[in-house]
Amino acid sequence: MKVTLIAGSNHEGSVSTKLLRYLKSLLGSSGITVSFVDMRELQLPLYSPVAGPNPGAVRLQNEIIAADALVLATPEYHGSISGVLKNALDYLTPGHVEGKPVLSVSSAGGPLGISSLTHLQTIVRNLHGVNCPEWISVGYGSNEFGPDGVPLDAGVRERAAAVLGQFIKVTRLLSTEAAAVIG
Repeated sequence: MKVTLIAGSNHEGSVSTKLLRYLKSLLGSSGITVSFVDMRELQLPLYSPVAGPNPGAVRLQNEIIAADALVLATPEYHGSISGVLKNALDYLTPGHVEGKPVLSVSSAGGPLGISSLTHLQTIVRNLHGVNCPEWISVGYGSNEFGPDGVPLDAGVRERAAAVLGQFIKVTRLLSTEAAAVIG
């Protein structure tokens, strides 16, 4: 199984990116192949439907095509997802995401980033992805990480492990179902 993680922040030290890196470590320790796309490093130009191919966008698309599942992480800005993540998702078509399980993750300056998660799930649905029934959000009081990248809040660690367990289960179920349809 291969999972592609997309960090949708262009802020160095982003909490959502730290949380995604923690999830990457949990997935990797479970023997799952993980690729990590950091939008801070990829730096895509603003999407235009009439522009020619962009090497960064092609890389993003190929990472998604090669994945069995996706994890999308965003900071919550003004009740929605980050502009950098929205721009990256605009480069995708349903053909890139269709049928793939997608886990949504957010961080917020307030208690939780629920609005950004619902917006992200709407975009995933429009790209024909399969939203994981669970999500992860951290806010003030639960958004601190140790120097080893592990969340200091035990509740965040427990929630991350439980949600990833469900996400892996959904991914395996969908992969088995797809194989049965193809075979």
